Amino acid sequence: MLGFLNLNKPAGWTSHDCVAKIRRLLKIKRVGHGGTLDPAATGVLPIAVGKATRLLPFLPDKKAYRARIRFGVITTTDDLQGEIIQTCPCSHLTLEEILLLLPQFIGTIEQIPPAYSAISVGGKRLYKLARQGEQVEVPTRRVEIDQIDNWVWYPGEYPELEIDISCGPGTYIRSLARDLGNLLAVGGTLAALTRTLSCGMNLVNSLSLQEIEALQNQGQLSVIPPQTALKHLLTITLSEQAAQRWCQGQAVNLSDQINLSSSDKVQVVQDEQKFLGIGEVKSVKNSSYAEPAIIPKVVLH
Repeated sequence: MLGFLNLNKPAGWTSHDCVAKIRRLLKIKRVGHGGTLDPAATGVLPIAVGKATRLLPFLPDKKAYRARIRFGVITTTDDLQGEIIQTCPCSHLTLEEILLLLPQFIGTIEQIPPAYSAISVGGKRLYKLARQGEQVEVPTRRVEIDQIDNWVWYPGEYPELEIDISCGPGTYIRSLARDLGNLLAVGGTLAALTRTLSCGMNLVNSLSLQEIEALQNQGQLSVIPPQTALKHLLTITLSEQAAQRWCQGQAVNLSDQINLSSSDKVQVVQDEQKFLGIGEVKSVKNSSYAEPAIIPKVVLH
């Protein structure tokens, strides 16, 4: 079995829990996921099966979330799973004043990840250091947030805002909730989170663990083929002879192929059907000049 599953992760499960469950269901050891989701979060968790685990770094990196932010509450983890350390009733808040601040979070921004996160500092995970009570300076990181829209406002003593967020890899929605609350001087925390897009897979087409198990038991479970998951990459089709050389680690001349820039990643197939792997375009010296060639990056056959 070689390909991907679009899993709708249930609340209360870690990403590792889901991988272990899929391993048992499919009776296959080689299973991985395409980006951790916090246990309380739900939504798209891309699962790679078999040798497709080697293709995870080449999937699209854009992500999207539906997030619910609660104002007037500060927690140790920047979400409702942590200990509440401060509350500030803020029924005076309005959607209008919050919308004025949201543009500050769009574009390339500096973000401080939550103290309870999987980032490593000094070779140790931040969440492990936090649990041990160690005070660590969390390094900032540059992230990209493309869009924030589709807001719904829930007024009250601790009002909540529900929004859609489109962003790049490494973005912490918990940090966004915290920072927005801090700008409003009342504090904020993430109340709920659903990932709606990851690695090119969307929530609408996702499957629950129960659905995957039922399909597997019926012998009807099919994985997303690598060529479909990697459709954002240009496809290079090789003849049988060229494919054999490429799979043996040799560069293949691209003089008769489309022009490509050096370092471009492409998916490589044989006769438009058999997926071979991922190639990288390089300039290869041939006689007195350099010409583009496709060299093996990940070979699956």
